Amino acid sequence: MRFKPHNDEGQGLVEYALILVLVAVVVIVILALLGPAIGNIFSNIIDSLNNTS
Repeated sequence: MRFKPHNDEGQGLVEYALILVLVAVVVIVILALLGPAIGNIFSNIIDSLNNTS
């Protein structure tokens, strides 16, 4: 009996796509949570620079 070898080339691509989606979701969640705080920090820096002029 001869067994036909499995074609696993597409498997790696799917795994990389899942990892990419997971990283994208994590980045979006972090930016959604920390976005306003980071915006406030930059606003404070800009206000400080404008007040010293």
